[in-house]
Amino acid sequence: MSAHPDRRREPKFRLADAPTKRKLPDHADTDPLAEAQANLRTLQLAYMRQEARAVVVFEGWDASGKGGAIRRMAAVLEPRAVAFWSIGAPRERWQGRHYLERFWSRLPEPGNLAVFDRSWYGRVLVERVEELADESAWRRAYGEINAFEDMLAADGVRIVKLFMHISAKEQLARFQKRLNDPAKRWKLTAEDIRNWRKREAYESAITDMVRETSTVEAPWHVIAADNKSYARVAALRTIYDTLAAGLDIELPDVDPEAAAMARRELGLKVPEDVG
Repeated sequence: MSAHPDRRREPKFRLADAPTKRKLPDHADTDPLAEAQANLRTLQLAYMRQEARAVVVFEGWDASGKGGAIRRMAAVLEPRAVAFWSIGAPRERWQGRHYLERFWSRLPEPGNLAVFDRSWYGRVLVERVEELADESAWRRAYGEINAFEDMLAADGVRIVKLFMHISAKEQLARFQKRLNDPAKRWKLTAEDIRNWRKREAYESAITDMVRETSTVEAPWHVIAADNKSYARVAALRTIYDTLAAGLDIELPDVDPEAAAMARRELGLKVPEDVG
């Protein structure tokens, strides 16, 4: 079961056609990363004030920059109103239970964001390619995932999904850089190498994933990630644009009564532009 064709955003998508190389303009009046981070901070304050909820999903190739983009988010967001989840293979206690079950407790509370470094899409990616789920299970998962995300959207949770896309050549170069850096060698695993050898199979799985689960309510955004600077800015801008749409993100003014009390009782200077 998959999304109804009328609801699918990318029914003819091919990962092989998606670009991996883009870069930021050579000259800019402001630092684009700092600007994107500041916008995310303002966005989060609006979510906190209005008790809105959002889910951000990062998927991508190994070494594609998911962690780097997430760190740029974490650097500016209020930690009490955001949760970052790094998702790996399910532990023993989840065996024999529905694969979506372990994500329910990680969904955001009112006023909060939840950011997933890998997600429930493991069922149609790694579990498909590594044959950890049989074909009937991963094919059924497209419809289950769409229903899950539809349910979240209907309950008011906004969803943004990003796939960080790098070329095979760039991926090998990043593996080499990890080997060259004593502080990052631990990040290169045997699983990374096995996954690279199955890159063609993963490409097919990713293509099907986008075709079947990029819906009107929760579309996929494929980020060209060969250039790290571009990818980080593009990811943060995409998150902001998606989650800010239709939301009042203007910073609220001080309460007039509080301003008057601050002036009268504390002797504080209230700015002239305070209403």
